[in-house]
Amino acid sequence: MGVFAALDVSQEETAICVVGQDGVLVAETKVPTCPDAITGWLAERASGLERVGMETGPLAVWLWNALTERQVPIICIDARHANGVLKMMPNKTDRHDARGLAQIVRTGWFEAAQIKSHDAYVNRAMLTAREALVGMRVRLENEIRGLLKTFGIMFGKRVGGFKRRAEEIIRDELTVVPDLVPIFEALMQARRDILARIAALDSRIRAVARRHATVRLLMTAPGVGPITAMAVVAAFDDASRFRRSSSAGAYLGLTPRRYESGEISRNGRVSKRGDAFTRKCLFEAANAIFCRNLGGPRLRDWAKAIAERTGPRKAKVALARKLAVTLHAMWRTNTPFREAAVA
Repeated sequence: MGVFAALDVSQEETAICVVGQDGVLVAETKVPTCPDAITGWLAERASGLERVGMETGPLAVWLWNALTERQVPIICIDARHANGVLKMMPNKTDRHDARGLAQIVRTGWFEAAQIKSHDAYVNRAMLTAREALVGMRVRLENEIRGLLKTFGIMFGKRVGGFKRRAEEIIRDELTVVPDLVPIFEALMQARRDILARIAALDSRIRAVARRHATVRLLMTAPGVGPITAMAVVAAFDDASRFRRSSSAGAYLGLTPRRYESGEISRNGRVSKRGDAFTRKCLFEAANAIFCRNLGGPRLRDWAKAIAERTGPRKAKVALARKLAVTLHAMWRTNTPFREAAVA
């Protein structure tokens, strides 16, 4: 008779619980969060192991890969689904969480989360790093504008962009307050360094896009550049994971919530589940198609017709969902963008 185990993973220690087919506790303990320690304890105390479960989390990818290499039958459980069961326990401890996860694994009442390929996580890390640097640049620019207002200097908008206007202020308008010059020069130097790092990552992203056949294929769609294409590839990882391309929109949280109970039946706003960065990239691509002449006139006309009924914002979200579905279909069939097929 086989047994089932569950791991409640934290940074320092991992709680392990093993239960039998009938749900009776077999063994439990805490070991260091180390694949060798976990594998060794399971080999000693859990003979006939059928399945080991753990929740998705920051350490899940590393631990799943390490345990899979050691022939442990590990699966990842969607943390949102596991939370629905674990929150029923009156006392929340690592041991109780491990016990609850073990019962979920035993009954099979869970949805396994897919662990993506190594390349998908590397590409996503590159995109995330670039997004963080862009956020730093924006915060620095806003900080410079805000500090200048304290001294009555309005940054405003000038021909030549942010850099030229900032240099003009440091050279001319800050001469009356010389103590401020080193402060703003330091902020501008930090901005220049961040821009250099962003440019380096952009070059790396373009190089990866040139080598990656799927990214080049998705870039044939209007409004889709290397960043959006790489984000979609990293989010889906494998086109075969969805039986229907229409599931791609729901996976990225671009479909409305549904609530139905008795006589009540209503649709809500989009769920915003899944990859927020990919959803943002698709929305920006949809906004570019909607507002600019980037090709795809039928897509634009379709979105404009929706905008007349519900407003431009909802139309752009609908267009982003359509783009997600279209990109997945292009990937699955290995076919470049054809507007007639989309229409």
